[in-house]
Order: sequence, then structure tokens, then C-alpha cells
Amino acid sequence: MSRGKWSPPKWMYRDRRPASDEAYLENMTRVIFLAGLGWKMIDEKWPNFRRAFRNFSIDEVAGFGENDLKRLISDSSIVRNRAKIAATLKNAKEFQDIKKRFGSFKSYLDSLDKSNNYALAVRELCKRFSRLGPTSARIFLYSVGEDVKHPREEPSTTP
Repeated sequence: MSRGKWSPPKWMYRDRRPASDEAYLENMTRVIFLAGLGWKMIDEKWPNFRRAFRNFSIDEVAGFGENDLKRLISDSSIVRNRAKIAATLKNAKEFQDIKKRFGSFKSYLDSLDKSNNYALAVRELCKRFSRLGPTSARIFLYSVGEDVKHPREEPSTTP
């Protein structure tokens, strides 16, 4: 597959998949926080996100309560967007549920219908996870090594 002159950021797993569920949660969180913001700013703050979200330990983040939410919202070293922070906590709980039902996030992803350029997989991710829309779901899938095509790369269906 030709990628042109653009090369993906180092945090994207383009030719491999993340090794842990925590790495999937971290990438999903990064994609959510990138929406509407500058990639450079998020990259610069990302070590602080790792610290604030306990290296994206799913059980720890899923166990965060109201006091943790308040702490994160007041942490000037990260982006203090209440909706995105709350989404990260909710999404960690979804990851816990997925682990119980599928064994791992990778197994869950493997169970999704990837036909029609991941259309149903994108829809499923948008339904299940907070603050993940169709565009961010596609970016997330791309960032974790799935072969999602940009709409301009898809074969034309018109004659």
C-alpha cells in the first residue's frame, strides 16, 4: 500500500498491533483528545497524560471516581476537557467489559465485521465508546494497525 510522502506519527501502530489492552486504551484516548486540537500540543503533553491516567491501567482508570475526575479537570499539565476526561473513564469500563467477554481488546477487534472498509466496525465502536465518532473511530483503527482506507483511497463505485 502506498502511503505517499506522509508518514504516520510514531505513536501509531501501522505495521503491527498494540501489545496490550492498555496500549489500545491509550491510543483511543489520544485520538479522542486530538479531535479539534493540535497534534503537536497533544504530543507535547502526552507524557503528562500517561502520568495522570496511571499509564492507562484499565482497572485503575475504570476505578477513578468523582474526586479523580475533579483532580484531572484541575490538572493544567493535560487538556482539561471534562467531557473527554469523563469519556476516558467510561471507556476504561468498556475495556473491562470487553476483557471479560472477549479475553482481550484485540480479540474484540478481530470479532468485528471489517468488510466495506470497516463500516460496521466503525459503527460498533461509535456505539460502544464515548466521544468516538466515525472519523475518530477510523483514525483509531488506523492507529492500531488495522487496514482502514481513507475514503479517497477506496475504489470508486461509480462508472
